[in-house]
Amino acid sequence: MGFNIATLWQAPEINPVNGKARSIPILNPFNRYGRVFFFSWFGFMIAFWSWYAVPPLLPITMKKDLHLSQPEIANSNIIALTATLLVRLVAGPACDRFGPRVTFAACLILGAIPSVLIGTIHNAAGLYVIRFFIGILGGSFVPCQVWSTGFFDKNVVGTANALTGGWGNSGGGITYFVMPAIFDSLVNNQHLKPHVAWRVAFVVPFILIVFTAICLFLFCQDTPTGKWADRQMAVQQNLQAHGVHATGGLVNIPGAITDPARKTGGTATPTSGDEKRLDEEADVARAKHGSFGHEAQMGEKEMLDTAQGEVVVKPSFKEAMSVILTPQTAMVAFCYFCSFGAELAVNSILGSYYLKNFPKLGQTGTGRWAAMFGLLNVVFRPLGGIVSDFVYKKTGSVWSKKIWLHSLAIICGAFQIAIGVVNSKSHSTMFGLVAGMAFFLEAGNGANFSLVPHIHPFANGIISGVTGACGNLGGIVFAIIFRYQGTDYGKTFWIIGVMTIGINILVSWVNPIPMGQIGGR
Repeated sequence: MGFNIATLWQAPEINPVNGKARSIPILNPFNRYGRVFFFSWFGFMIAFWSWYAVPPLLPITMKKDLHLSQPEIANSNIIALTATLLVRLVAGPACDRFGPRVTFAACLILGAIPSVLIGTIHNAAGLYVIRFFIGILGGSFVPCQVWSTGFFDKNVVGTANALTGGWGNSGGGITYFVMPAIFDSLVNNQHLKPHVAWRVAFVVPFILIVFTAICLFLFCQDTPTGKWADRQMAVQQNLQAHGVHATGGLVNIPGAITDPARKTGGTATPTSGDEKRLDEEADVARAKHGSFGHEAQMGEKEMLDTAQGEVVVKPSFKEAMSVILTPQTAMVAFCYFCSFGAELAVNSILGSYYLKNFPKLGQTGTGRWAAMFGLLNVVFRPLGGIVSDFVYKKTGSVWSKKIWLHSLAIICGAFQIAIGVVNSKSHSTMFGLVAGMAFFLEAGNGANFSLVPHIHPFANGIISGVTGACGNLGGIVFAIIFRYQGTDYGKTFWIIGVMTIGINILVSWVNPIPMGQIGGR
């Protein structure tokens, strides 16, 4: 069956076990799935905008006012990425423990405070400190993706994650348009001195971040089935409501599904009181859902596999490490190291690179052209996820998603090498090569987080956090290379290209699904 345009606004068909949607009501914010989808991408977009609000004003205005050297500017870019790496490592487990909605709101509020305080700095040291704490906003990517994964089922999760991630990443392009425009307006219309205008400009993203965080927290819910703490019991109720009973009572999933199991170290054995309560709650669920008209038809085994393998748990440290230290986690993490890492590093220097090669464009002109790299995320990153879902649907194999991911990365590396070797002074050649790189780079990001939900789905927050953090690690490594190459930007581009191709070839042998894994297929 082809694409039905009505799914863009109609209430979606849902998975009867976990309540995840099997289509994306993009144009219906009144639907709870459409509302979560909107706040996932919009919240991350606002966060990304503020996270990268400094680079558009840094090469000329802030550099002059704060008396910065080129190495100090490069150092500030590295520091901003370092903070985000640390936050993403924490945000992953926090999502599994407290839920992605709470973690998302916390990242936004905590990151908003330093974003408005940037107007108080007067030297390089102050810039380092403020940019470090603004980096908290970059950590919001992890709850964005975990939240989206929790609301959309396997058939569309790649598209959902790519859309929320891609539209969110567009904040890195929007900021190159918006921040110079706000600055120019304050100088030309409000007649503020540049020394004051750039400081006042940062009040705008602060207001938007706080407003978005409050709305996100008030108008959305943790999971499709309700509160985060009740998600496992809700799965049990849904199974009971459909007449599906697991052998031995409560479903045993990796990491244990109930607190009693956690305490005893084994599978929870329900008491007669537990069973009676579940039966009573199942009756309520039947009354609530009625004929299950909006639910997908699933067999009993498929429903049990979903309950056993795709309900996020609160893993112990030992269980978390067993997830992190697997070839599958390493595979998606290192691929993201190359793709998103390169995107972050390029976003930080692209305005300066264009200014060097095309000085006549000035700060505003080069900012607009640099913005295109980030804005292409609106189309290219979602396309990577959409194609990934399409090939998965056609083949029924997760290997198809993995092959697509590595193919994008290797071609992207070829474009990066071409940019570095040519180092063109021609507008059309340079902008064309960067646009080509952007397609394969950003589509690769979308393809990566289309594959992530299939790997260890019961610990989605942890693997999302590690993968996201590794993307930031790549950004730091590549930013350091840019820093020590000075203004020889072309050389760093081809170095990144060689690393991207080499790393993807090295991990291409890894099976995308761990042996014996339940769920995520």
